[in-house]
Amino acid sequence: MWAPAQPLEVSEEQARTLRAWIAAKTTPQRVVLRSRIVLLAQEGLGNRAVAQRLKISRPTVILWRERFTKGGVQALTEDAPGRGRRPEISPEKVAAVVEATLHTKPKEATQWSTRTMAHAQGISAASVQRIWEAHGLQPHRTKTFKLSKDPHFVEKLRDVVGLYLNPPEKALVLCVDEKSQIQALQRSQPGLPLKPGRCQTMTHDYKRHGTTTLFAALDLLEGTVIGDCLPRHRHQEFLKFLRRIDQETREDLALHLILDNYSTHSHARVKAWLVRHPRFHLHFTPTSSSWLNLVERWFAELTRKQLRRGDFHNVPELIGAIQHYLDCCNEQPTPFIWTASAEAILAKIARCKAIYETVH
Repeated sequence: MWAPAQPLEVSEEQARTLRAWIAAKTTPQRVVLRSRIVLLAQEGLGNRAVAQRLKISRPTVILWRERFTKGGVQALTEDAPGRGRRPEISPEKVAAVVEATLHTKPKEATQWSTRTMAHAQGISAASVQRIWEAHGLQPHRTKTFKLSKDPHFVEKLRDVVGLYLNPPEKALVLCVDEKSQIQALQRSQPGLPLKPGRCQTMTHDYKRHGTTTLFAALDLLEGTVIGDCLPRHRHQEFLKFLRRIDQETREDLALHLILDNYSTHSHARVKAWLVRHPRFHLHFTPTSSSWLNLVERWFAELTRKQLRRGDFHNVPELIGAIQHYLDCCNEQPTPFIWTASAEAILAKIARCKAIYETVH
């Protein structure tokens, strides 16, 4: 007969770590099993009882008790040298796959797929997928980008980011822009509703019933939005929206508006109106830098939550949906928090430029 095992000594900090590993969805299952062995042993269960509860062998329980006693929680994440399945693909073949992925293209396409690469290298598509995952390669994906060529990029960036991170006292910072050409689209046929085992459906074709332009001003601190749908996108409509901002904000507050470089915003009549209303201060983002304007983030939410799946028979119906979304947002506003400093952004752009110039 075996002598009964003594309860395993586990500190409170070690126990918290083990419980966190068990609860985390990303923890490897072998580490979860080893953590359970240690926690059950801490409770005083014998090796046989732990093995029966976890449906494993008694020697496995003894092994990981000893590993934990010698190396602590870190020992549970490590496998002995030489254990596990030996790789079937040589390092030379792995290097060949990576080299071909990075520096060549198939004859019939602009990028490699797992199947075309597997055929070219004489290995399985699953092996190609594992190699790509291990090296962070995703040849099927692309990302769009555009580096601003604005000669005053740094000054404008520091100006806008400065407003985000250190807004002035006794003032409102408003992120202002227009979402133009919002279409009232009516699907050609009714779709099927969502049900278990089936997603909602909608036809790919539609009828157009006109457009509207949404002028919006996002309050940086409160997260509320002043919005107005107007038929066109000219300086006349922009002036009308500025007057509405003037009416709906406190008269004793200065207004700092963050805008893009659209010509409407610098029209002569707009400039003349601003001279007569000195509490308005315009701050322009650099060219090709719409990502600096937080109202664009709000526009993305409007599109995702209200417009993309909408079915509108006319423009007034579309405007009603937009106004409903505005009302809901203003009832429970959630501000977008800007965290990146100007220095961090400039450093990232410098790295991008260095990579771009090296590649080209």
